[in-house]
Amino acid sequence: MTDKRTFLGVRKSATGLTWEHRLTERQEMAALTIAQTYGVPDIVARVLAGRGVTPEETERFLDPTIRNLLPDPASLTDMERAAQRIAAAIGNREKVAIFGDYDVDGAASSALLKRFLAFYGVDAEIYIPDRIFEGYGPNPEAMRELAGRGASLIVTVDCGTNSGPSIDAARLAGADVVVLDHHQVGGPLPDAVAVVNPNREDDLSGQGHLCAAGVVFLTLVQTARVLRIERQEAAQPDLLDLLDLVALATVCDVVPLTGVNRAFVVKGLVVARQQKNVGLAALARVARIGEPINTFLLSFLIGPRINAGGRIGDAALGSRLLATDDPMEAGQIADTLDRLNQERQAMEQQMLAEARAEADAELAGGAGPAIVVTASRDWHPGIVGLLASRLKEHARRPAFAIAFNANDVGTGSGRSIAGFNLGRLVREAASEGLIVKGGGHAMAAGITVERAKLGALRAFFEERAASDVFRLQDEEVLDIDAALSADGATLSLLETLEKAGPFGAGHVAPVFVLPRHRLEDARQVGANHVRADLRSDGGGRIQAIAFRAVDTALGDFLFANRGQTVHVAGSLSGSYWNGNRKVDFRIVDAALAV
Repeated sequence: MTDKRTFLGVRKSATGLTWEHRLTERQEMAALTIAQTYGVPDIVARVLAGRGVTPEETERFLDPTIRNLLPDPASLTDMERAAQRIAAAIGNREKVAIFGDYDVDGAASSALLKRFLAFYGVDAEIYIPDRIFEGYGPNPEAMRELAGRGASLIVTVDCGTNSGPSIDAARLAGADVVVLDHHQVGGPLPDAVAVVNPNREDDLSGQGHLCAAGVVFLTLVQTARVLRIERQEAAQPDLLDLLDLVALATVCDVVPLTGVNRAFVVKGLVVARQQKNVGLAALARVARIGEPINTFLLSFLIGPRINAGGRIGDAALGSRLLATDDPMEAGQIADTLDRLNQERQAMEQQMLAEARAEADAELAGGAGPAIVVTASRDWHPGIVGLLASRLKEHARRPAFAIAFNANDVGTGSGRSIAGFNLGRLVREAASEGLIVKGGGHAMAAGITVERAKLGALRAFFEERAASDVFRLQDEEVLDIDAALSADGATLSLLETLEKAGPFGAGHVAPVFVLPRHRLEDARQVGANHVRADLRSDGGGRIQAIAFRAVDTALGDFLFANRGQTVHVAGSLSGSYWNGNRKVDFRIVDAALAV
């Protein structure tokens, strides 16, 4: 039998979801075998089996290594050509320019390559375009400028796959171009020396889940191999020392944490905790992180500060921070990014209030549109992606936020729900002439649209998306891994669970239910979080938090049911206080216990 079963009989939770057992009966049998064979707790065995790990794979899964999981870099199309060209630039001491994206993945990728080249005595220039004035990816003017400053090789990282005219401009100006990217291909490949992208149609490596930093890392491995074998370079950099940057990008770019990505993050966190990168160490200080770096901290404290430069400040700050070895420079950049992040948070809060009010007006009194589209002339285009993400969570449907300029041309960003391919919809809108340009992937997309066509775009979205979006909403459930009591939520269990991680995209965090716990208190903390105190029948207590839950169905439920016996769903996490670690519970849903 493989059908899902309702968990604790919850068919409509506080957020309107049905709770179901994540594990099929076959997976429950696999979990039993894992627990008995490897001596892991039953709950951890269930987490592994629920993510498709078989008993035969368990031992290697719990100890992911680069040696076992790193694919042969040469299996990527054009990799050998890219490595040969970069090795030649090193051997000939050419001037190299690195053209990166303005997000965390682009910054980390740029810093990775710059550090590698510096080891061999090549001082490469990093160029990050301005989000507002230049937009994403290489532009002809910048490529000609880099060639004009003497760069004979330009390496694009986290961009370039769909930039044929810009790469032609570089070539005509006398520079070779190597593209290291992971984005979906939107047309003919550019005329570059090499285009290394595991998502190009003729790439059979099976590594399409890599972020750009992962692609760059494989390129460095192959380039070091060429230098060692063909050019007899005796000195070799310790590439494993760069895995903190690969881990940062892998987590913040929300690529699937499967295969070698999982090893990148597990081993990269070990490096990050040693604070070998002075830029990351400086960011940890300004973010007041007093515990070992983990994926949560990378996602919510480190990554947003690096992104703040690209959103509302100097887009090159992140790459400069990650590439520097000067503690004073790192401290100054980190302080600037921290300030920019505070400004970004204030702007986002105001913009989000406006966007939610517009979305709620559309949703009032019925199902509302299948895709929420909000827009304003007063919004900053660097923050619309964050708005779209928050609106998607709020409305539980795909959402766009668009910032229009004085010429009524809007820069918009969209975020999707699982199962709905937003990038494909945007490409269809572009082919219909409804937007100036647009692209993306299944879960995120960007558009440029004229205000006069916004009504037609909304109608097009509704026509093409309504049936699929509303079906997906009806089918949405919360998969539960296991039941747990406050008494059993121990540090020992948390530490064993962490060995089954890291959790994220493609390897979802386990969701547990605290069944029949008394909700002793619920109160607002911070701007919009809800803190809850829970007690089990056995007297065990645990503190829990529901992030961004104020003025949501979940927050309203918690406030309304103080003193009641409830089922609470969420995940375990650890926090530090005065040097001591304790277990917390992050609430994602709740239901009355009947």
